Amino acid sequence: MTDLHAPAPPVLSGDYTTARSAFLTAAEQAGASVSSTVHPRTGPAGEELALDVATLGPGDAAHRVLVVSATHGVEGFCGSALQTHWLNHFLGEQPDDVCVVMLHALNPYGFAWVRRVNEDNIDLNRNFLNWDEPAPKNPGYDELADLLVPQEWSESEQERTLLALMDHLNNVGFEKLQADVSQGQYDHPLGVFYGGSGKAWSNEQVSRVWVEELNGAERVTVIDLHTGLGPSGHGELISHELTGSPGYSRAEAMWGQVHSMVDGDSVSVPLVGDWLAMTEEWSGATEVVACALEFGTVDPITVLQALRADAWLHGYGDPLGPTAEEVRAQVRAAFADDDPAWIATCWNRFAGVISAALRT
Repeated sequence: MTDLHAPAPPVLSGDYTTARSAFLTAAEQAGASVSSTVHPRTGPAGEELALDVATLGPGDAAHRVLVVSATHGVEGFCGSALQTHWLNHFLGEQPDDVCVVMLHALNPYGFAWVRRVNEDNIDLNRNFLNWDEPAPKNPGYDELADLLVPQEWSESEQERTLLALMDHLNNVGFEKLQADVSQGQYDHPLGVFYGGSGKAWSNEQVSRVWVEELNGAERVTVIDLHTGLGPSGHGELISHELTGSPGYSRAEAMWGQVHSMVDGDSVSVPLVGDWLAMTEEWSGATEVVACALEFGTVDPITVLQALRADAWLHGYGDPLGPTAEEVRAQVRAAFADDDPAWIATCWNRFAGVISAALRT
C-alpha cells in the first residue's frame, strides 16, 4: 500500500551550483551550524566552489556520524541529493545524543566541472599517502598509459585504442585489467586514477574537518557516498579493512553484509591512498566505523570510456571548447542516472544505512 504522506524521492540537480544551493537551504532550514571553505579555483562559468559542512546536534556528542559526498566530484550528483533529501525530510530520525555532520562536496571542483578528479587531475582516493616516502609504482598501468589516454581523440583513435585495450583484457582477464588501471598510479599526471605528487587541497581540508568536528568523540561512523561500480542502483558497503579485523567487525555489526576491498570481496579493487584508511590514524583512541557506500550505474567499459574522454579533454583538449559539453554529458551519464527510479533505489538503500548508523 502506498504511503500518501511519504516524501517524493530525491531529485538529481542539473549542476553543482544548484545542488549546493539546495543543500545549504536544507541545512539552514534544519537548524544546522554551517561552515564553508571556499576553493581556490572556480567552476566552468566562474562560479564559486566550496566545501560546505553542516553540523546538527551536540558538539560534544559521544557518537558522531559523518556523511560525505563528492569525494569523486561527479559522484556528488547522487551524494548531494541524498544528503539534501535527508535534511529536508528525515531529520527527525536523529537521536538527541548523536551529532550528524554532513560534508558536502569534498571535491567541489570535480563536481562543478563534472569530473571524477580534482583541479590537478588527482583521484582523491589515491592521494592519502605518506608523502615523505616515494609513491608506489604501477608497472601494469605504465604498459597501458598511452592506450588509456591518447593525445588524439578522433573516432579512429578511440576505436584503435579501445580495441587494443579489449585485446589486453582478453589476454589478462577483467580482474587484472581493473587492478592495473584503477588501483592508483603516480607517474602519469594526465592519466586516469592519478594519485598526485603531494597532498591535494581536499586532502588537507578533510583532515581539518575531522579535527574540528569529530575529535573528542568516543565513536565516529563514516558513510562516504560513491557511484560508478556494481549493478545499477545497488548500494554496496565497502570496507577498507580486512574481513574479521576490529573495524570491519564493527561495520558488520552495524550494517550486516559488508564487503572488504582488501580481501577481493568487493566491486572495488584494493586501493592505494584511500582516505577512509586514514580515519583511525586521525582519531587516535576513537572507535571508527567507516565504509564507502557505492551505487552502481552502467557497465565498467562505459565508465572507463567516459573517464578516458574526460582525461583527454582536460589533458590535451579544451575544457571550454566545442566538445566539452558532450564529454561532460558522457561523464555525468556514467556516474548519475537521471531515471527517477535509480535515485529512488539509491535513497532506499542510503536511508537504511544512515538509520542503522544513528540507532546503533
